[in-house]
Amino acid sequence: MLFRTVFSNHFGGFDSAIAPFINPQQSPSKKTHMLADVQPRVNTHLAITPQLLNNNATEFLELAKRLEDLGYTQLNWNLGCPSPMVANKKRGSGLLPYPDTIIKILDTVLPKMNATLSIKMRLGFREKQEGFTLLPLLNEYPLDEIIMHPRLGKQMYKGKTDPDGFAECQTLTHHRLVYNGDITTIDTFSELAARFPAVSRWMIGRGVLQNPFLAEEIKGIDEKNPTKRKKKIREFHDELCEGYRQRLSGPGHLLGKMKQLWLYLYLAFPGKEKVLKNIKKAKTEQQFLDAAEEMFR
Repeated sequence: MLFRTVFSNHFGGFDSAIAPFINPQQSPSKKTHMLADVQPRVNTHLAITPQLLNNNATEFLELAKRLEDLGYTQLNWNLGCPSPMVANKKRGSGLLPYPDTIIKILDTVLPKMNATLSIKMRLGFREKQEGFTLLPLLNEYPLDEIIMHPRLGKQMYKGKTDPDGFAECQTLTHHRLVYNGDITTIDTFSELAARFPAVSRWMIGRGVLQNPFLAEEIKGIDEKNPTKRKKKIREFHDELCEGYRQRLSGPGHLLGKMKQLWLYLYLAFPGKEKVLKNIKKAKTEQQFLDAAEEMFR
């Protein structure tokens, strides 16, 4: 929530965001603090859609009702997370090899939900045929849309995405398809948009960590001046760092969060690859701040 808020304070171009999935293993449907990230009062900068990870219909419905009580009218079901800790429990992309289970859950929860539902998924977990089998079955359900990341779950984020697989998905579904995966540059987006003219909605993730102006570039509203661009990134970085400093316990957590950001953000500073090493090696907050200053310099 903090990242979304700070990011939207400095960069535009996004119409909405999908919140990180709510962990079903910690019984969030019964614990109010587990819903802190999706409380409407702290999500005023950018419209969000809460995301469920449940593979149990009863727990799915309990959480959906809690989110409906908060005022949400659209929810998302994550069938795409590739993390082994998730997939090995038949959640996320790990549920894709079991289409009968997916359909049974939909049959149970959709008639009892007031909110509408979208699905975020991959081509499959072990093979593309898993997704190709599921998509026609989903045509029988009133889904808002299907967000397709054209990789397999077992790939994690390695290797290239599979636009050919996405094209095959278009022939198998009646639902609106959203393209998600490795949209990291304006050139990549332009190539995909030219190939898939029927796609009207796009989901961008790590690409905006590499280039925070990417969504603005796609919409033609980005800042062109290099000095002003660097200034905006600096202001975003400093506000985020201060936000983490106030919310996290100790410099270790702060450094962990900010170093993760720089693993992608350094790509916005060509020629500064060596400085990234200093950021990664920083053991104190001051060492980190000095290395970040060198990156901006």
